[in-house]
Amino acid sequence: MTNVPANEPVRVVTVSATYGAGGSVVAPRLAERLGLAFADRVISPATASDLESLSEEEKAQAPPSRWLSALSRVAAMVPSAPVPIDADLDAIADLRRTSERHITEALGLGPTLFLGRAAAVVLADRPGAFHIRLDGPVARRIARAAASEHQTEAEAKHRCETTDRARDHFVRRLYGVDPADPGLYHLVLDTTAFPTADVVDLLATAAATFWSSR
Repeated sequence: MTNVPANEPVRVVTVSATYGAGGSVVAPRLAERLGLAFADRVISPATASDLESLSEEEKAQAPPSRWLSALSRVAAMVPSAPVPIDADLDAIADLRRTSERHITEALGLGPTLFLGRAAAVVLADRPGAFHIRLDGPVARRIARAAASEHQTEAEAKHRCETTDRARDHFVRRLYGVDPADPGLYHLVLDTTAFPTADVVDLLATAAATFWSSR
């Protein structure tokens, strides 16, 4: 872990990534390069797929975990849906508090890189936080995911649609913002245009430059 002088803000990186943009590979490698702890995302492609497959009746039932209950409801809501009933408002508030508590607890242990979790929104005003968005054209993201995960194009397309939708809903329902808004980030990068090793190099250099300019 990199030691940071007491008078400097704790170095933090947030990474938001669409499906097929390589977030699950790039983020942990970048964390290691920068000497940061790594906090993984909440909504993986498998989680998104499970949520999509739930019936409306199943989504209405309360599983043992309030976290999963709230997450299933959030993922099921479209951004343009009417304001939910009080029970759903409670679930969303619950999910927001739980997510933010996990972020706070991780930061209490030292410099951290967060993948997903709407961390760019939660830590928008935090000194020393460098916010990154990884994205790319949908067709290229699907092709890369199909190749790297040994799927058919149709399978990758389905996972892309369900995963992007679940992550988008998570941020919109909890914070009322569009996770694709470039104003949330210091750097937006089309990772489909570069090899993964070069992406990590670019981001590490950008983070170092950002921190040196503070």
